[in-house]
Amino acid sequence: MEQVSGGKAAKHPTQPRVVVSAATTKHRSPGSGPALLPIGARYHQSPTEVIEIVRQGVPAERLIEIGVCLHRSKEWLFHTLKLPRSTMDHKIRQHQRLSPEHSERVVGLERLIGQVQAMVEAAEAASDFNACRWVGQWLDRPVPALGGAKPADFMDTLQGQALVSRLLAQSQAGVFA
Repeated sequence: MEQVSGGKAAKHPTQPRVVVSAATTKHRSPGSGPALLPIGARYHQSPTEVIEIVRQGVPAERLIEIGVCLHRSKEWLFHTLKLPRSTMDHKIRQHQRLSPEHSERVVGLERLIGQVQAMVEAAEAASDFNACRWVGQWLDRPVPALGGAKPADFMDTLQGQALVSRLLAQSQAGVFA
């Protein structure tokens, strides 16, 4: 991923290019919360780190970055995570943080993207694989193991996200429950 902020870029080859606008960082002061990580990196964080991020609230602008990464609209993201559109639009405009409840859903999606990336890396698959884009497409496909439902239909709850995560792990192992 190439992350651009304040004119500086850092390259991370396994993630797509995401541009962090000045709006994303200009209202962040030292100690105002955890730094933004590459999308998917939360998969590797400890449970206590994730809990702290959820408690502090994810910056609302992160929704835009995730939508770009997934190649999905913010409306799709709001619908999939059952986030109230007017509230999210307001929080994005005002550079506010999401509530812990909404942050949990967003962090869960980020962790799912990281899980797919880790699976690809463990399999030593193609280095140009775009986990974000793949997840964005896969979430909208009916899956027989979910009774023909789409994984996106389960992303609005922690239990649903855990179910989708287990399904991915089982598919990697070749096991279907």
